Amino acid sequence: MPALSTLIGRTVVTVKVSTRGDYACRALLSLTLHTDHEGPTSVRDIAERTGLPQPYLEQILLALKGAGLVRSKRGVGGGYVLARDPAQISLADVVSAVDGPIVAGDFGEPHQDGACDHEGQCVLLAVWADAGEHMRRHLEASSLADVASMSRGEQAWPDTPS
Repeated sequence: MPALSTLIGRTVVTVKVSTRGDYACRALLSLTLHTDHEGPTSVRDIAERTGLPQPYLEQILLALKGAGLVRSKRGVGGGYVLARDPAQISLADVVSAVDGPIVAGDFGEPHQDGACDHEGQCVLLAVWADAGEHMRRHLEASSLADVASMSRGEQAWPDTPS
């Protein structure tokens, strides 16, 4: 599972993207990198290019279709195409489509429904919410077009924590 490390205050917090979110991003990146390809791309071709298991990829693509990120064509010559320009699809859009809202955990909201009944719990809920917000904003700032450009060597890769 890929992880996003971010600095919150003086603490480095690592938030993980699910395997499903990673696979969805990889599949749509493959479609982005092959936009010059005429017509839809088959699930088999995406699976071969990305090394993803085809049955799981089919489920993910259906979720992405339901979210309006891809369109499909059935039958001979069928497959998937991006529903929007890659510059208009953020990584947050993709991850949210298959995983739901981007959060650091499902622990509740501070000061609601008895969430602060135990020592220190409320401040931790606020920290987790802040970490999820940082991750969401970071993924919103990166589009499929940006990642494709990095993949082609046309722009620098993001800095990785040491």
